[in-house]
Amino acid sequence: MSGARRGGRRLRQKSQTVAAFDSAWRHWKNIYPPICQFSDDEIEAIHRASLKVLSDIGIKVLSPLARDFYARAGMTVREEIVHFDPDLVMELIGKAPGQVTMKARGEDRDVTIGRGHVGVCTTGGTPNFSDLQQGRQPGTLAALDDFCRLAQSFDVIHVIGPFVEAQDVPTHLRHYHMTRSVVRYTDKVPFVFFRGTEAVADAYEIIRLANGLSQEEFKNAPRSYSIANSNSPLILDDLMCKGIIDAARAGQLMVLTPFTLSGAMAPVSIAGALVQQNAEALAGLCLSQIVSPGAPVCYGSFTSNVDMRTGSPAFGTPEYTKAAFASGQLARRYDLPLRSSGVTASNAPDAQAAYEMQMSLWGALMGGTNLLMHGAGWLEGGLTASAEKFVMDIEMLQMFAELFKPLSASVDELALDAIRDVGHGGHFFGTEHTLARFETAFYSPLLSDWSNFENWQDRGSVDATQRANRIYRETLERYGNPALPEDRLEAIDAFIAKRTEEGGADVLK
Repeated sequence: MSGARRGGRRLRQKSQTVAAFDSAWRHWKNIYPPICQFSDDEIEAIHRASLKVLSDIGIKVLSPLARDFYARAGMTVREEIVHFDPDLVMELIGKAPGQVTMKARGEDRDVTIGRGHVGVCTTGGTPNFSDLQQGRQPGTLAALDDFCRLAQSFDVIHVIGPFVEAQDVPTHLRHYHMTRSVVRYTDKVPFVFFRGTEAVADAYEIIRLANGLSQEEFKNAPRSYSIANSNSPLILDDLMCKGIIDAARAGQLMVLTPFTLSGAMAPVSIAGALVQQNAEALAGLCLSQIVSPGAPVCYGSFTSNVDMRTGSPAFGTPEYTKAAFASGQLARRYDLPLRSSGVTASNAPDAQAAYEMQMSLWGALMGGTNLLMHGAGWLEGGLTASAEKFVMDIEMLQMFAELFKPLSASVDELALDAIRDVGHGGHFFGTEHTLARFETAFYSPLLSDWSNFENWQDRGSVDATQRANRIYRETLERYGNPALPEDRLEAIDAFIAKRTEEGGADVLK
């Protein structure tokens, strides 16, 4: 049975019958046609403008190794600027798979992305964590452990993000302990930071050991994913290029995501920002396919806008949503999986956090995203992973999981007999049709309180943020550790001890 759904129902109403495991919560398929922001002709205009940027203006590539790959593939390299041949770009992009399945350690935990399939990730990369008890604190390994336990407990989380930075561990050793936490406390697909070839290889080795695979088996299917961010505008830096190359060689999923903030690092017009996003994304995706044709990749979108009064990033805006819709069109233009995000600029798990997140989710999911990054926990523009916000987001994600289930219009579901039996002016509470379905007919919330005002007041007038904190703490208490064979954990610890003795990883190499 689904621990997440079981827990959600118990917390909401202990007397309610436990629901059976529902595979639709673990394996999402978006049944709706994606919303389109632009006409087909307008998307083609953005595509052609992107190719013109790549050919005429070019991308500044700071990695000599990457420039060599581009040159050998037939691109024109002038000092650090790579000029792309449009026909060659499309030939290379055509080699990338349109659908990717990431293999997880846990049973029934594989995640397919692309062509309607959706995987949901936690938030990631935050330097801080917060909850109502401790407030906002620098990230620690203990906080990461707790967030991994939390993520393991809910079936609508399919992929583990980097969550919170363990700042109490030195940078040259941090990737060992963060990767160990993820494979120790979850059996879901893990994330690997592009922090240099040595650190990437170390993380891959820990994941390989956790899965009990040979080197060849590890390369045969993606077991992890990583994000490569272009340095907008129009730069691929050395570290990201190395990561793209490392992931392609290892057969692991790489998500190329420009961080194009309209009005700051990208044109103030959304169409112009999308031209730049598309050019940067295609450049990085091409590198992956040059290194290893057919390497698993994902088209990443993160175009939003800034507050023009302060320059601060804004998220969950109408512009963000429109850009998400359009990014879906571009990704489908190339038959590539799409990455979008659930984000907010709010500094607290409050109403602003909820409505901006909901706006982001609608833009991403109804725009056709296949990999939803930052699906739970993101706060403060990505600077904090919030326990309460995580639970609030789980509620929204579970509702989307239910939304994506098809409805039936079978004879039984049309309920003509029930309508006939009740007749005029009656009610349906006691009909056979209702009694056969009442336990599972509707979504039962994890966080929402549907009681009337008097009952809510009698129970202490507890608001959603306070309820989320309680669910967070109770979830940690109920957490059940996924089985990791002892010999695999011993092998991981022995590897970490050996690499630590050797001095750890040079995060710049």
